[in-house]
Amino acid sequence: MATGITRFHARYYAALLTQQQANGDLGSLSQSLLSSTVDINPHQIDAALFAFSSPLSKGVVLADEVGLGKTIEAGLVICQYWATGKRKIIIVCPASLRKQWEAELLDKFGIPSEILDIKNYNAYQREGKNPLSPKRAIICSYNFAARHKEHILLHAFDLAVIDEAHKMRNVYRSSAKTSAEVRDALTGVRKLLLTATPFQNSLMELYGLTSIIDDRLFGSEKSFRKQYGKGENLQELRQRIQKLYTRTLRKDVREYINYTHRLPLTQKFKATDEEQVLYQEISDFLRRKDIYSVPAAQRKLTTMIVRKILASSTYALVFTLEHIKERLERILKNEKQERLDVDDLVDDGDWSLDEYEELSSEDDEDLFDAEEIDIPRLKAEIATVAGFIEKAKNIKTESKSKALTKALEEAFKKLAEQGAERKALIFTESTKTQAFLKDYLESHGYAGRIVLFNGKASEPQTNEIYKKWCLEHPDKVSGIKAADRRAAAVDYFQHEADIMIATEAAAEGLNLQFCSLVINYDLPWNPQRIEQRIGRCHRYGQKYDVVVVNFLNMRNYADVRVFNLLSTKFKLFDDVFGASDEVLGQADTLDIESRIWEIYQQCRSEEEINQAFEQLQSEMQQQIDERMTEVRSQVLENFDINVQEHLRMTKDNTGTFLNRYEHIFWELTKYMLSKEAVFNDEQHTFVLRTPVAGQRTGKYAMLKNTDDAIPYRLSSPLAQHVINSALSLSLSENAEIIFDQQALPMNAALPEYMNGSEGYLVLASLGVSALSDEQYLLFNAFQNDGSSLSQEDCEKLFLNGGSEVQTDIIADSIRERLLGDVAQHSTSKLKEIDARNLKFFQQEETRIYAWEHDVIDGIEDEITTLKKNILVAERDARNAQSVAEKLALEKKVEEMKRKRRRLRNDLEDKEEEVSLQRKRMITELEQRMVKATETQNLFVIKFKVKS
Repeated sequence: MATGITRFHARYYAALLTQQQANGDLGSLSQSLLSSTVDINPHQIDAALFAFSSPLSKGVVLADEVGLGKTIEAGLVICQYWATGKRKIIIVCPASLRKQWEAELLDKFGIPSEILDIKNYNAYQREGKNPLSPKRAIICSYNFAARHKEHILLHAFDLAVIDEAHKMRNVYRSSAKTSAEVRDALTGVRKLLLTATPFQNSLMELYGLTSIIDDRLFGSEKSFRKQYGKGENLQELRQRIQKLYTRTLRKDVREYINYTHRLPLTQKFKATDEEQVLYQEISDFLRRKDIYSVPAAQRKLTTMIVRKILASSTYALVFTLEHIKERLERILKNEKQERLDVDDLVDDGDWSLDEYEELSSEDDEDLFDAEEIDIPRLKAEIATVAGFIEKAKNIKTESKSKALTKALEEAFKKLAEQGAERKALIFTESTKTQAFLKDYLESHGYAGRIVLFNGKASEPQTNEIYKKWCLEHPDKVSGIKAADRRAAAVDYFQHEADIMIATEAAAEGLNLQFCSLVINYDLPWNPQRIEQRIGRCHRYGQKYDVVVVNFLNMRNYADVRVFNLLSTKFKLFDDVFGASDEVLGQADTLDIESRIWEIYQQCRSEEEINQAFEQLQSEMQQQIDERMTEVRSQVLENFDINVQEHLRMTKDNTGTFLNRYEHIFWELTKYMLSKEAVFNDEQHTFVLRTPVAGQRTGKYAMLKNTDDAIPYRLSSPLAQHVINSALSLSLSENAEIIFDQQALPMNAALPEYMNGSEGYLVLASLGVSALSDEQYLLFNAFQNDGSSLSQEDCEKLFLNGGSEVQTDIIADSIRERLLGDVAQHSTSKLKEIDARNLKFFQQEETRIYAWEHDVIDGIEDEITTLKKNILVAERDARNAQSVAEKLALEKKVEEMKRKRRRLRNDLEDKEEEVSLQRKRMITELEQRMVKATETQNLFVIKFKVKS
């Protein structure tokens, strides 16, 4: 290849890769698309663009059906904010999803983040550091955000992402205190709400979510209920929220996402007599309310954890019982009640109990000192627990572990029938059970074929795998130990091991499409968590049907009913998609996990258990309302009539866009690192031979598949060095570029009339600061015959390589024409921006007027209702049957008339107040419409196109 690009190309490419646009097209996502290392689907790009569709937006709800990657959609938005310097970003999510967010942001988008909890928040404050430093994205739970709302509010974040936002949909109720505090903490922050179920049982839940984003979209709760609460005026409601909600259904994306099936395999077994007796005795013990082992202030949390460990393994149970016994012995020694340290109880904290943080926050500290210690009773309890430990240790063989070897054998046969790899992902909720299973399976034919995956990652085998991986893949070592240990374990599972035994807390965020066997050794009670487990393998990119194995103890009737509920009502283990949004949303509404815990705690006989589960299923069926399903469809779904055609166009446009931008990014990197690296054009990889900008040497890859290389993305420090260096290039004023359509691997074919043409060209940068900050690169050029070139043809020209030669200084007359063309081009662009911003302004103005009418109409409706009630009361007073009744009714009439007078006065005051608020909001909009512009000429050149 004779030539590449010139420094003028490099200057243009760097400017193009860093320009900011606010028009809601693919240019608005350029930085994030080039910074992600995951294949982005068309509906995800659509959703991210929807979030950028208006600079006046206070936020949006991304409401795609479950399994369509709302985290990726939010990641694109976060990445674009990050790339453009808006780095004060907070993600608020359920405690169980924090690790998943941390992993996804780093792995897929290269964005550093930190989970903030009470411990590290307080540690930062003790050290005099700001816990909310914008050097990384902040991830926290709902409870943390509520507890620290004042600090979060003062920090003024640029963007807030609220995951599983349906948990806040009742924020308008006085009882929803945590939701209200989270909302208040994020006042004034632009928001992304993620939920597959924005409303479940009532349109009032939709009202709640919209109020989190914009409390002036609708009037009062009462006026909203009157307008829409009965399912009326749905088209009007849809119109009012269409800029706030976007939703894609799974059936819309089947054209480009190949969903495989789930194949259920239920491994039944019967507990031994020894196991059954121990289970029954401990279960009865946990039901007692007079035991020190379960502090009153921690009853729900403790009993829920112990019950789950009891169902996990005897090995884990012994560990937990010994901690309980040690605590009781300390109480006996000190004769003082003490808090139960849950971290000790649950395997050093590697536990994924969804409600752990929420349940902990409900503890009543006063209860720990409220009771005097009854020494004889305490001694008897210690003896009871010691007896449990002795019985557990005497159980030498577990019936469920024997069932596991049978299940593995059968499941591997199913994989072989499909041609799938012999890989199994086994989930347990306990690191102690994890260690037990590893030893058991290694002694039953799987020695050397197992890898462990948990939060601590400190086992000797794990350390060896990590060290070996670092030696064999030095170019893939990120330097972040936690991320590298995850990568090493996954790599070992993919290429060497047959089985990965994972704890749930550690496995969140993993993508294991190469595995198509999921085994729930312990079955969670929460269907959302089961869905997340199966989703590690049953996801986009999975080529085979996924076998899902569950264990069923036929001697435990409660276990049987739990499994039937999760299997038949939630349909988690078969079909293509698993549980529907409606059912998962209802599980959240009913708090299935707590309801199941109550059944285990309160029901002893099969009859009691059966009645309790029938009641639970009946409530579910009642609340999964077909009418509400229809309302959801009318309000939220298919704003675009031909969704599939639209997504097809998005896919085509994205492919074209990425081809162009990846080409530009690649050629710029080649030019700027030509002395420091060796490049492979076919694979889009390069080997950095000498350190640059503090970045280590090794193999880098630009495309999505980076298995054997360091990801090279726009957001990485090396890429930022490349861009900043290109932006600083010195450009001469007497240069000519000879463009060659054969110079680069990818060339953009020029129009026939440009072959062999010569002329002059100027590139200018137009900066606009109005509703948002934007930059545009404007080309102006003309050929020697005086004819002008379009912006599009100039862009194509610079997609071709070329060489630079010196020429005479360009004449003043030519410069004057080019600069005049720049002025005209700038004026035209500004008119285009004005017209677009006017639409945004009009949309916002319409929203403000609608809100004003809601408020006023609500008061007027109340006056009208009161007027009718007065007329009825006056008539009743006239027809009274006694003096006492007449006097009472007349008194009631006077009270209502006084209230009517107050409301009329309130109406006048409210009209004036609302009008002033409307005028103030519109004035603020008008001030943002005022533009500040800056035009800078980047270079002027002479050009020639090779024939």
